[in-house]
Amino acid sequence: MAGERTKLTVSERTHLGSPETRRLRKQGLVPGVLYGRGEPISICIAERELRRALTGAGGLHSILDVVVDGTGTSHASILKDYQVDKVRGHLTHVDLQEVRLDQTITAAVTVQLIGGDESPGVREGGVLSQPLREISVEALPLEVPEHLDLDVSHMEAGDTLRIADVHVPEGVTLLDDPETVVATVTAPTREVAPEETLDEAEAEALAVDSEGETPEGGAEAPAEPGADAAGDQGTVEG
Repeated sequence: MAGERTKLTVSERTHLGSPETRRLRKQGLVPGVLYGRGEPISICIAERELRRALTGAGGLHSILDVVVDGTGTSHASILKDYQVDKVRGHLTHVDLQEVRLDQTITAAVTVQLIGGDESPGVREGGVLSQPLREISVEALPLEVPEHLDLDVSHMEAGDTLRIADVHVPEGVTLLDDPETVVATVTAPTREVAPEETLDEAEAEALAVDSEGETPEGGAEAPAEPGADAAGDQGTVEG
């Protein structure tokens, strides 16, 4: 939900480089960077704590009150970027961005389709598709919604919903082209009956009949060459 805040304690990294980051990951720590108004701070965070902070009610749009261990200073921040190991699924790097709570930010928010099973077009056999899954919005950090819902329960076959059809809370501005398609219901595919074909017995009978018939208007087949010579030999005068 918008306005969710989570405290996150991090440690500053004093040693950098690939060997050090590999060592941190083996210890269950995620290396990262905290970007703010001054110089970026290299940090590391316990992966368990980071996952807890990013899977709360606010999801990836939670406001993280980042406290650098040993300083006691809190930095209101948002998740800027993260990387995940494609094989093991572990978080391998994270970027946090310090923000001012009284200034708007831009964020990518997921669009969730609701009521798909109730759509008349889907009930008739149509297919509900979602070409666009995220929308860019602008809002104050505490007002960025976790996700946006789009009601598709009224969609008929052939209908299309666009960004302009997405309702957003007060204080949230949509930034993308309002004509961009978000959801469609494709008409059901009609099965075409195959052409009738002759069965094997009918095909054989037709083949036999056609062999004995003479084409209309055609002449009889000529006798084989040499047939007359073999049957009626003449005499040779001596």
